[in-house]
Amino acid sequence: MTTGPAEPTATIRAAAGYLRSWVEAQAAHRRVPGVQVAVRSGGELVLSAAVGVADAGTGTPLTTAHLFHVASHSKTFTATAVLQLVDAGRLRLDDPIGRYVPELEAGGSPLARATVRELLGHQSGVTRDGAHADFWQLEAPFPGRDALFAEVLDGGPVHGRNEHFKYSNVGYALVGLAVEAVTGVPFAERLRRAILEPLGLTRTGADHEPARADEYAAGHTALLLGEQTRVVLGHTRTGAYAPATGFWSTAEELSAFAEAALVHGDERLLSPDAQRLMQRLESVVTAYGTEVGRYGLGVDLTTVGERQLVGHSGGWPGHITLTVADPTAGLVVSVLTNAVDGPAQELAHGLVKLVDAALRPRATVPAPPADAPPPAAFTGRFAGLWGVLDVVELGGRLVLVRPTASDPLPGMAELQIVDDCTLRVAPEPGFGAAGELVHVERDAGGTVVSLRLGGVTHRLMAEFLRRRGATGRGD
Repeated sequence: MTTGPAEPTATIRAAAGYLRSWVEAQAAHRRVPGVQVAVRSGGELVLSAAVGVADAGTGTPLTTAHLFHVASHSKTFTATAVLQLVDAGRLRLDDPIGRYVPELEAGGSPLARATVRELLGHQSGVTRDGAHADFWQLEAPFPGRDALFAEVLDGGPVHGRNEHFKYSNVGYALVGLAVEAVTGVPFAERLRRAILEPLGLTRTGADHEPARADEYAAGHTALLLGEQTRVVLGHTRTGAYAPATGFWSTAEELSAFAEAALVHGDERLLSPDAQRLMQRLESVVTAYGTEVGRYGLGVDLTTVGERQLVGHSGGWPGHITLTVADPTAGLVVSVLTNAVDGPAQELAHGLVKLVDAALRPRATVPAPPADAPPPAAFTGRFAGLWGVLDVVELGGRLVLVRPTASDPLPGMAELQIVDDCTLRVAPEPGFGAAGELVHVERDAGGTVVSLRLGGVTHRLMAEFLRRRGATGRGD
């Protein structure tokens, strides 16, 4: 890993061009309509990009300004608002929710005794969405306050308190009512005053605003059973469920919020004590005896490589999103996709892995000869019948990457510069070409046009496609 305090951000900034290129390759390979991505390091926005289309029906290009429904990212905003009130001494995490939502006591619900902490950590035992949740199919409106209470008072508890982790949008809807009770203003207004305005976020809000409908990226269905087209989906408000799933934003602004709320040393929104409470392990999530996740208060706790990350995903009809932050190192990655099958997690985790590959060599290679060309003189995207290879400069080194793989690490290898037309694959265990020479062919201007690895030639992508032509033949 690089050492000086400014080095990691400078290295990541230098790698930003390839991070974007990798996202473009992934989106094309997976046929994702559009992807918006932001990467921050050390308080700097080092990458903000959008690839693909905002609407597959119209072909409108996606921009970094398009709005996305970021769904359960809302839970991190809500937890932040609660912990601000805890910091101010206006609410306690172990207060029963019935203190702030008297309808629960009046209706005789045992959930009145569930604490704010239990609701934030999904340990209250309350139902996920209720018995009538076709709003997730966009076939009915999301519940308002009265419909929410009807669901909660009619069979709301499905487990005992702290018996199991039970992910619940209903629970966060109740927490949102508690925020309103303590502050005396509507939930959206409180979030605007306490979080959005202090950070200068103008493209983020707590619930869908129909007046801004033209600014949204359209949602899209999945590609089902061999179908070649996606159906474009509309937008809707989330009513009482806004604290759980109503937020909309951009990758740039989500990453800015995550930096302020989650990165240690940033006290714009929360005290260090509140940040630690939020990120402390609250629940180990298991399925049939196997651990499948970890959760704090409004944040997922995940591990990618050696990084301990916090953040949240969002699943909306037509938008799949994820933001992760390394609270210690100050790295934040936000990926927003506009399809029900959008690979937001794979892209976000892949970007983290590429960042770490730039910061830390995977193998030791000898230094190039003094008269060798710089690493950039070998870079390009090369294709053959068996796939695509990228030769890319990361952290000042040459690296071989398979850009269509969902995980970039297994097929990645460090490259040694032998001379101006020869590279050697570092002897990385498990890589099929370990130790082999890569022969480089250049054109008259010195640009690399093909490389031969393992006896197989890979040509620059455009040249490969031209040679194959419409018939798929090489002649």
